Amino acid sequence: MKPAESASALKVQAALGDRFEVLEFDASTRTAADAAAAIGCEVAQIAKSLIFRGGTSGRAVLIIASGVDRVDEKKAAAAIGEPIDRADADFVREATGFAIGGVPPVGHKNPPIVLIEQSVMQFAEIWAAAGTPNAVFRLTPADLVELTGGRTVAVARR
Repeated sequence: MKPAESASALKVQAALGDRFEVLEFDASTRTAADAAAAIGCEVAQIAKSLIFRGGTSGRAVLIIASGVDRVDEKKAAAAIGEPIDRADADFVREATGFAIGGVPPVGHKNPPIVLIEQSVMQFAEIWAAAGTPNAVFRLTPADLVELTGGRTVAVARR
């Protein structure tokens, strides 16, 4: 693990400022399981950023969920008041400026609607993607809410 070097990871570091440190790994952190193995934390502590498309507005919808949770799209749609659709790789890159597998919760090209699955809030610290499939940063759930302006909601499948 080393400090951010790639252009995308440096873009996230710039969005975060000095309070947080983006780290890049030689191993992939593309999936929650990969990230947890590289970091040495529980998969549940990985705050994965999932991008959907608002079915009416066409806006990007960022749902940040625990690495062990799956998103219930009906609950998410109810939370934002419009249906959501899965976003393809082109939409994700166009809306966020990042590729799937490295989408961070901050620094997006166009500000998304942000929902944070409430189960993320139970941890003392969490880890989020930082712009590439090999980059992450550590933060608290309170930091996540502050940085994203997201609403905490129950959108996981139970």
